[in-house]
Amino acid sequence: MASSKLEILQQKIAEAQLGGGEERIEKQHQQGKLTARERIHFLLDAGSFEEIGMLVTHRSSDFGLDQQQYYGDGVVTGYGTVHGRLVYVFSQDFTVFGGSLSETHAEKICKIMDLAMKVGAPVIGLNDSGGARIQEGVVSLAGYADIFYRNVMASGVIPQISAIMGPCAGGAVYSPAMTDFILMVEKTSYMFVTGPNVVKTVTNETVTSEELGGAFTHATKSGVTHFTAANDLDCIKKVKQLLSYLPQNCEETTPKLPYVLGDEIREGLEHIIPESANHPYDMRAIIGGVVDENSFFEVHKDYAENIVVGFARLAGRSIGIVANQPISLAGVLDVDSSKKGARFTRFCDCFNIPLLVLVDVPGFLPGTDQEWNGIIMNGAKLLYALSEATVPKVTVITRKAYGGAYDVMNSKHIGADMNFAFPSAEIAVMGAKGASEIIFKKEIMTADNPAAKLAEKEAEYAEKFANPYRAAQRGFIDEVIEPKHTRRKLIKAFAALESKVQHLPKKKHGNIPL
Repeated sequence: MASSKLEILQQKIAEAQLGGGEERIEKQHQQGKLTARERIHFLLDAGSFEEIGMLVTHRSSDFGLDQQQYYGDGVVTGYGTVHGRLVYVFSQDFTVFGGSLSETHAEKICKIMDLAMKVGAPVIGLNDSGGARIQEGVVSLAGYADIFYRNVMASGVIPQISAIMGPCAGGAVYSPAMTDFILMVEKTSYMFVTGPNVVKTVTNETVTSEELGGAFTHATKSGVTHFTAANDLDCIKKVKQLLSYLPQNCEETTPKLPYVLGDEIREGLEHIIPESANHPYDMRAIIGGVVDENSFFEVHKDYAENIVVGFARLAGRSIGIVANQPISLAGVLDVDSSKKGARFTRFCDCFNIPLLVLVDVPGFLPGTDQEWNGIIMNGAKLLYALSEATVPKVTVITRKAYGGAYDVMNSKHIGADMNFAFPSAEIAVMGAKGASEIIFKKEIMTADNPAAKLAEKEAEYAEKFANPYRAAQRGFIDEVIEPKHTRRKLIKAFAALESKVQHLPKKKHGNIPL
């Protein structure tokens, strides 16, 4: 009898695994989307997935729901391994009630998050849902709140990754927003609090779902998403790549890949910085010359492009990189770049990932737009994040480090462990021209040839201040290094700092300027 019942259950489960039916799955494939189970199949190591809650069904009987019962209730949950490391995963199934979140659907996700917290393993959410299940009323809203609470409790304890592989609208967007990284699939995923129809009704704006909350919009304008992917498979590939740089939890360090030290001199670094201080260059060229070959994995690539952040490996060790980007707005700090840099810094500090800061910053971006949008508060976020971080922190000043931006970009004064500078570095309150116009204003105005006098005083100021040696004399720079030696110096510095321990003053938590 028991065996017969099990066989019936297995048959029903097989039917449930088809979601809402073969036709709906076929339609999903035509849209370039994988099913919930296919996504898990490609994400996890072969044969490693163990499902939890396969037999769960919803409890609602209103509006004819008692006539529609599917095992799993629109979400597949369980655990497995990625490259041999344990992860917990939930994958919403849009073919069952549009992937809508019910009371039991939420309970399954919460159970997965609770288990992940207990054992200290990352949580990966594969989101594809139409939102709350309207027929269930307030219990579906309560289910979202239960998930939100766990997102907050897990923050900084275990890595949380959200892959948006379909719709994510209304209150549902706030769970991914509180996770560490968001990935979106181009053309098939979108995120917004209110959809195009509501926007049209309230503001009279006509906008498509893609324009309002598509992958490109959130990757370039809002900064909500950290990565975009061409399709589901590409998205899953990037999730796996991201995981390779992360530890399992806040009490562990990232796995170190085998690496044999050799000739770490990189002659190519000698020819990247232009002779003219006004000519731009791509900071990614410096990054590529410093880190292990092809190991740089950029985060937020298309948002706030005047700062570059991402993960890389240095002699097999995982590190986080924050770098000014001279080819975009001359590398100045503004509202968006400050937020981008601060968020990435805080993530690395949460999970014991050492930080490398590459500096070429002429200052903060001036203008009414910046001031009215809170450059003071937002610039302070990056300053706060780098000051608070207790992981190993190493700075290399490649060229300009002017004014308050010098202080903010991981200067020795806010807790950097090691600070290097290229001979081309200029560390001063401001550029030579602007400084000369202020300091020598009277002399220049009364000179027979003001332009020549300005040039003379500019050269005088540059000779005295537009170099790294004055800062090195005061101990603010530990060493002035030739660019070709950068990689070797960094490998040694991070190796020496590997056992660093620093404790912040006892407090409940700081009050970062949000």
